[in-house]
Amino acid sequence: MNTKQIVVIVVVVALTGTLLMQPIKGLVDKNNDTTEAVADEASSMYTLETVSEQSKQGINPSLVQDITTIESQVEKAEGDAKVQLLQQLADKWNDVAKTIPQGFIYEEMAKLSPKAEYWLKSGDAYRTGYTNLQDTALASALNARAIQAYEKALELDTASLAAKTGLGAAFVTGTANPMAGISLLLEVVKADPQNVDANRTLGLFSLQSQQFDKAIDRFKKVVEQKPDAESYFYLATGYEKIGLATEAIAAYQKSKEMAADPTLSQYIDRQIDALSKSN
Repeated sequence: MNTKQIVVIVVVVALTGTLLMQPIKGLVDKNNDTTEAVADEASSMYTLETVSEQSKQGINPSLVQDITTIESQVEKAEGDAKVQLLQQLADKWNDVAKTIPQGFIYEEMAKLSPKAEYWLKSGDAYRTGYTNLQDTALASALNARAIQAYEKALELDTASLAAKTGLGAAFVTGTANPMAGISLLLEVVKADPQNVDANRTLGLFSLQSQQFDKAIDRFKKVVEQKPDAESYFYLATGYEKIGLATEAIAAYQKSKEMAADPTLSQYIDRQIDALSKSN
């Protein structure tokens, strides 16, 4: 089962239970620690060294040795040579689909050679890493680091829609003030109406806040640009919630075809059966 299929299974649980029942946090402003303060506190618990050791578990020993060798070289290097070695290290982690260490690596690269590109890659890696992470303490720390990284990227490139999208999504999914993120994402889709990441996050928020018509519009744009099982599932959920059974069935079927996962297929079959009887 690949990562996307796992995500879809999680989606089934979330959408049919907790997600649509949760109150929207942050509609009332709350006092929060600054992002940098939260990130600094988290840094005392999680470092590149600690997440690297954890991420090495279950990896082929020869690949672990390759990573360890580069890590040793990084410790002795300075300046541009260190940045180049860090890039090699990030690439090694990318080869084994481990994003959390990449977040720390690109952050270190950005501190050595301040570039919006490095901060953006750091934020993206952190955000991917904490998505569906069961370790809530680590997820919270990574979210804080992602926000800080995206903010740094925007300081260096104020026009970056990718950084603004990432920052908005990080606020929506991991803080008590999602409305700040929504504002950023609305700015993104105003500039780029077809932006996949921004529309997906806005669609998720619309589902959670039970604005199903808006959710449908968002996910229709997503599947037009980048169709996947997860987005079709969300689209089907939106249709189902407003009573459009035929459209919901069609979207569920697309999700089933693209996921090719037995557990999800069984769930979708039950949904389609119920919708067919009510249609």
